Amino acid sequence: MRRFYIPDMTCGGCARSVTRALQSVDPQARIETDPPAREVRVESVADEAAFLAALSEAGYPAGTRPAAAAIRSGD
Repeated sequence: MRRFYIPDMTCGGCARSVTRALQSVDPQARIETDPPAREVRVESVADEAAFLAALSEAGYPAGTRPAAAAIRSGD
């Protein structure tokens, strides 16, 4: 299963748009969206590059997940 971080997916409407974009690549893909985490999970045999292109064309380009805050220990 592929995971994509979609920084601009903030609500249910965004999630529907993202889902439609991904289904345009593979109508049979299993898609799970999580707007609060800004993440989408896709199970498909289609090429990852095709999904990335479809997301960008729909206005929801995949981005890099922000790094978690460093946890200091032993202080």
